[in-house]
Amino acid sequence: MGNVYGYIRVSSKDQNEDRQVIALQELNIPKKNIFLDKQSGKDFARPQYQRLMKKLKKDDQLYVKSIDRLGRNYEEILEQWRVLTKQKEIDIVVLDMPLLDTRRGKDLMGTFLSDIVLQVLSFVAENERKNIRQRQAEGIAAAKARGVRFGRPMIEVPECFEQIVDALEKKEMTLEDAVRLCGMSKTTLYRRMRDHQLAQKKEKGDLP
Repeated sequence: MGNVYGYIRVSSKDQNEDRQVIALQELNIPKKNIFLDKQSGKDFARPQYQRLMKKLKKDDQLYVKSIDRLGRNYEEILEQWRVLTKQKEIDIVVLDMPLLDTRRGKDLMGTFLSDIVLQVLSFVAENERKNIRQRQAEGIAAAKARGVRFGRPMIEVPECFEQIVDALEKKEMTLEDAVRLCGMSKTTLYRRMRDHQLAQKKEKGDLP
């Protein structure tokens, strides 16, 4: 028997990994052997996952809370499972699905059943992610139809904005004073000045 490792992934820095951490700690996996990534599973260029891959040797054991911690879609999960079990020759234990435990059933029938379960679960995980994205898109579309606006609210320019811009262009006012009077950042001020200039050109017929 080799070393025992655990891998944890959450999709973003504001997601909580406590559930996965507790599950692995209950197995008495050494803290130094638990690897955590806080980023999307869109690819395998994850720093802690890559560190883990370098450490894994034949007959080691890898524990994950659920199968979708290995990737974001059906093909990626299956490919990573193949790399870990066939190339690295390690055992994988998926805590949420006891049937996905390569330590058991190493005969032909056991391997066959494990492969079937893996493919079904990978498909279900990917399908659920697609459903979540679709529900999110439908929710956003419905909110927009109700008039809900997303993103930061537009900063209104002061009534004297045109005079401020004119004074700024004539160097009669400093940029710092213009920013303070308009109540916006330098970036926003430049953007609104550009919009203002474009609007003026259109009024004069200089632009289509």
